[in-house]
Amino acid sequence: MYAGKTFAMPKYWVCIFRPEGYDASGEGEEMAREIDALNGAMVTAGVREFVGGLQPPATARAIHRADSSVSQGPLLATAAHPGGFWVLDVLGEDEALEWGRKAAAACRADVQVWPFH
Repeated sequence: MYAGKTFAMPKYWVCIFRPEGYDASGEGEEMAREIDALNGAMVTAGVREFVGGLQPPATARAIHRADSSVSQGPLLATAAHPGGFWVLDVLGEDEALEWGRKAAAACRADVQVWPFH
């Protein structure tokens, strides 16, 4: 809702990526404050629909379509993995990218901004 008006806005997935083997223990209080401030700003702006942090990749489980078997770890072996994300309801791509830039700065991480259908 902007200025008392309700209308459909595009939704974007803003996802932070962490390198393989990332050690979250070094994040510290300053980083936590910056992420809290970012979350507060998103709430104040009325754009944050959901936010979530993800456990390390080893805690993920992959389900394989061919036989419904389950394996430990992520489906794809990559140099980086999702570490957390937001679902934002914004006016458009430019606004989503601006929030993505703020997320990259606060989280000290690469970020991907991806529109929903």
